[in-house]
Amino acid sequence: AGIYDPLLNSLSALSGEGLACVRRGEFKLAWKAINGPFLLALGAGILTAVVTLAAPLHWLLEHEPVMLRAFFTGLVAASVPLVGRHLSPWNAQAWVWAAVGCAVAGFVTSLPPLVQSTSALWLMSSGMLAICAMLLPGISGSFLLLILGAYAPVLSAIKSFDVTKIAAFGLGAVLGLLAFSRGLKWLLATHKRPALATLTGFLVGSLQALWPWKEGVRPLYTHSDGRVEWLLVNVSPAPGDVWAAAAWMCLGGAVVWGIHRWGEANKQAS
Repeated sequence: AGIYDPLLNSLSALSGEGLACVRRGEFKLAWKAINGPFLLALGAGILTAVVTLAAPLHWLLEHEPVMLRAFFTGLVAASVPLVGRHLSPWNAQAWVWAAVGCAVAGFVTSLPPLVQSTSALWLMSSGMLAICAMLLPGISGSFLLLILGAYAPVLSAIKSFDVTKIAAFGLGAVLGLLAFSRGLKWLLATHKRPALATLTGFLVGSLQALWPWKEGVRPLYTHSDGRVEWLLVNVSPAPGDVWAAAAWMCLGGAVVWGIHRWGEANKQAS
């Protein structure tokens, strides 16, 4: 939506120029250095979306998981050409890096969940990884939480307003922002084509994790509230779900392209 570069600059300034100004007691300069009004408005929008959408998304995850995964499949699939277009024209090196990203994603997302708890430490780690994913062009934090198996616990914590779990996840997100933003800014400034090619391949390879139709083959672990987590494998589409799932995929793709077009219009207007 045209906010990626300002966001990355503001976040990298948090641990750079902004922090230096705070140490000198120059709080107004620090607020200006990190583009405080921009971060405040963006943070308020994200918080509003999280609070507003937590309950309906939790309901979809429990009652319509096929449709929710189809929606995320549409989101990610539509992001692939938007990221890949920055590499045009594609050369042999770009294809190699894309293949590496695709292979890594396919391997990682085929592994069963390795963590079998919803401890504060695990939620903090999930928050760090999710926010790092959110900073990468084309990848959403929710997408990575789905892969980690943390999406349902985080939504449940927000829905029930579990302060301890929300605080752990939020702390991880803040630490991830401070640790990752400057490194990502450097990577995109010095190795942009390999980074974007790898990311494009990663998006393609990770689609198998979002395949809407899955079947539980064995229980992995049981939560303290009695909920059982299953090892899921991809199965053939259920005939009655195909058209509905396709509609949800198209909706996800339309959301991505709509945001993209809106961002392009804003750029032209400014």
